[in-house]
Amino acid sequence: MFERISGSLLDPDALYASNIELFHSPEIRGLNMLMGFTGFADAGHVVKQINAELLDTLESEVVAVFDADQLIDYRSRRPHVSFVEDHLQDYQAPRLALYRLFDGLGQPFLLLAGFEPDLQWERFSRAVLRLVEQLDVNLVTWIHSIPMPVPHTRPVGVTVHGNRPDLIEGISSWKPTVEVPAAVGHILELRLVEAGRKVAGYVIHVPHYLADAEYPNAAVAGLEYLGAATSLMLPTDRLRESGREVGRQIAEQVEASEEVRQVVSRLESRYDEKTEGTVRRSLLADKNHELPNAEDIGAAVEAYLARKDARP
Repeated sequence: MFERISGSLLDPDALYASNIELFHSPEIRGLNMLMGFTGFADAGHVVKQINAELLDTLESEVVAVFDADQLIDYRSRRPHVSFVEDHLQDYQAPRLALYRLFDGLGQPFLLLAGFEPDLQWERFSRAVLRLVEQLDVNLVTWIHSIPMPVPHTRPVGVTVHGNRPDLIEGISSWKPTVEVPAAVGHILELRLVEAGRKVAGYVIHVPHYLADAEYPNAAVAGLEYLGAATSLMLPTDRLRESGREVGRQIAEQVEASEEVRQVVSRLESRYDEKTEGTVRRSLLADKNHELPNAEDIGAAVEAYLARKDARP
């Protein structure tokens, strides 16, 4: 048992400012909440694309805004500003906010979107949990993506985790024991489960050779999984069109390189061999449907993150 000698833990409510009128409206209680944080992994820029698609195409209103100055390390993730001839403009301030949106059928839902906090993870988690409880959120779903040794010519894979077996069984059979770098979404999921709230996390598998570029097909898959879990009609048309163009570019690059063709061919052979006669099986499963080496997967994610951190 620990006891503070003086003072108290920093108030999580002081991390955000809320839209008072909307926040206290009964219309936003009992809704489903989606979460997506940029900054961790985000192979194929899946979270970035999903957040942009939802906020750009759907009717939205801000419920609460988090104080970026308390949560972000500006020197490690410097915001951008435009220098135009002799003056500065268009400063892109980091933003993390909770929104109320309406899907294609007019159904309301909540979206917590923006940068992943660099600081105060536990305090931030308490703040989000308090919002979830005050708004009596029905189900929290969150999404992120990781690089995987899978071919782009096969369906986008997913791993699901959380405390909703009905959303996991039959979709996710990849159940390794592996240590990977934590994200704030992981901490939030743990705290939500501890509080008895319903939560499901979706990990989208992005071909490792496409992890550093925007891969719209993976974002489409992410929106489809989130929509199915929450019974929402989420927009995918623009991403599907972008995916067709990216697919053409990838096909041209593969055709132009014998080495790349061989890599993709080997991945296809492995995928087909390991999934033959199975439904929604892990893309890396062996004949007994188990991962060959979970530590290798953790190492691949760490290597990808190291490349991102090394960039200026």
